[in-house]
Amino acid sequence: MIATIVNALAVIVGTVIGRFSGQRIGAQFRHTVFSGIGVVSLLLGISMALQSQRTLYLVLSLVVGGLIGAALRVEDRIYAFGEWLKARFHVAGEVADENPSAERHGFAEGFLVASVLFCVGALAIIGSFQAGVERDYSLLFTKSVMDGFMAILLTTAYGIGVGFSAIPILVYQGGLTLLAGILAPFVSPLLLSEISGVGGAMVVMIGINLLELRTIKTGDFLPGIVLVVLFVLADPFLGALIG
Repeated sequence: MIATIVNALAVIVGTVIGRFSGQRIGAQFRHTVFSGIGVVSLLLGISMALQSQRTLYLVLSLVVGGLIGAALRVEDRIYAFGEWLKARFHVAGEVADENPSAERHGFAEGFLVASVLFCVGALAIIGSFQAGVERDYSLLFTKSVMDGFMAILLTTAYGIGVGFSAIPILVYQGGLTLLAGILAPFVSPLLLSEISGVGGAMVVMIGINLLELRTIKTGDFLPGIVLVVLFVLADPFLGALIG
């Protein structure tokens, strides 16, 4: 849980900095941070993807999982749910008076946008799993740094509601970490490597989006995580077929 607590604190600190930075954070700084996070995401994702021991499982999970996700419109439904939440719990716009150029978004919207960004992603899932099973906190610590910088930028646009996304981070990532710990005796090195492989590919997609190289609906590839688990469970039978 220590890495999840650090992650939540990083978002809170980023929110405080963003709150008092205001207009001093210009377009050039914003572009630099997004570019830096994008490059880090690419490097981190590639290193994770290279952990895969079954290239065929990686390819099939991404392609078939992506097709399933696109057919089910997973990412569109995630955003639609976010829009429903904004309409359901909308609060009057809350933006620092000293930052009149910021968009007039409400407290609840800032909370929800930040919660989705920080919780719905491969880094949160794979990082929590590694923390619970391997006691390896490096991925969540890396995510903490990234989320902290993102919180600075988001707060300049949405206000202090961004900081309250620390609550779902604690609940969501903490829950995943505890669940992974319970399942630790049933987890094999192959399962970890293949989940890391698919998750790494999704982190690469996130990096591509941040660098604005191409728009990829990363959420549509989430079914690939489920598929690769199924492939690993069937590996004793499939292994003989693929050599």
